[in-house]
Amino acid sequence: MAVLGIVAEYNPFHKGHSHLLEETHKIKNFDATVCVMSGNFLQRGEPACCDKWARAEMALKCGVDLVIELPFCFSTRSAYFFARAGIELLENTGIVTHLAFGSESGNLNILKEIATIIAHEPEQYKELLKKHLSQGLSFPLARSKTLAQLIKGDQLQGILQSPNNILAIEYLRVLDELNLPLIPITIKRQGASYHCQELLEYSSAMAIRHALFSNCSITKVKNVMPHESFTILEDEIVAGRAPIATDSLEQAIFYKLRTSTINELKDIYEISEGLEHRFKQAANYYGTLDELRHNIKAKRYSLTRINRTLLYILFNLSKNQIARFDQYGPLYCHILGFSAQGQEILQRMKNISQLRTFSRGSDIKQALEEDRNPVLSEMVSYDVLATDIYSLLFPDPAARKAGRDFTTAPVRV
Repeated sequence: MAVLGIVAEYNPFHKGHSHLLEETHKIKNFDATVCVMSGNFLQRGEPACCDKWARAEMALKCGVDLVIELPFCFSTRSAYFFARAGIELLENTGIVTHLAFGSESGNLNILKEIATIIAHEPEQYKELLKKHLSQGLSFPLARSKTLAQLIKGDQLQGILQSPNNILAIEYLRVLDELNLPLIPITIKRQGASYHCQELLEYSSAMAIRHALFSNCSITKVKNVMPHESFTILEDEIVAGRAPIATDSLEQAIFYKLRTSTINELKDIYEISEGLEHRFKQAANYYGTLDELRHNIKAKRYSLTRINRTLLYILFNLSKNQIARFDQYGPLYCHILGFSAQGQEILQRMKNISQLRTFSRGSDIKQALEEDRNPVLSEMVSYDVLATDIYSLLFPDPAARKAGRDFTTAPVRV
């Protein structure tokens, strides 16, 4: 049996995502497609535009068979940890055979060459990287300059400046490091770049989100999304559960920063080298997240890293907690939804996989209350907290109830 695996955010599901599925299925006739999808908070440190169950339904109605949530403590991390946890979950289902991902390059060989260097870190690579970091460059820029010196010719041109390429390299790096049998497939990204905010046939998720908050006609958004996923997004908007703005946590974050001590901030994951002082000073002086971010930003601290760190501060996610989570990796499969074929695959997965499977609210409640695996309980507690905080961001106050992880059943399509 051949089962395709995908790691995604689907924020929201657009025509580019459909293209990836269609092109991958032209390469091989897969029996099913399993997606590990971020929950309500994402890899760039932002809330999703609509909740995890709505986005799971979009995926299921557009060709995915089974959607599993990537736990909060991994879905909000840098590219490597996001990729690693997603792949570990797919591998540990015991049923996935292939891994598909988009890339601006579309050239699997050059992406593998870069990934191999990063995975094995030859001596020359380490020396050059250390040299560039000592110049005060951010890690991504220092790594890019290092690789440019090691890989000859013009093959590297533009590759490390493109977000899908960067994530593709991390997927391949993880497969190499862990020596996993998943067979990688990359599909060349179509249409606009990730950062393009213009609505085109193959619009980026960023362009769609931008349109939702810029008084753009909803018809224009409809034209750049698959009918099935647009209908779900429209239903969520009517129900008062979408769209969720990127900076909707602004006041909560400022409250947390202004009421935290320097020592409390110092323990937060990703805060080092005195960064806690910069966060505290900026929070006391400025009044918007945009001002705060740009006054903390430096050569070594990108806006994306700052966004993620703000989320860690809000959730009290410490260095010690992250070290424990990384030691164990994802410990369970929280099922967000499945198709008829996905239900069959899910049953097979339950018989094979060593991971716990949560498909009911009672499963999650039991995991929180038991003592036999405190790391699993702690990991689940962050998912539940993330959903409860996310629910406070719904436009309709009547929809802001807590405990939705206990009361929402997996989507069936």
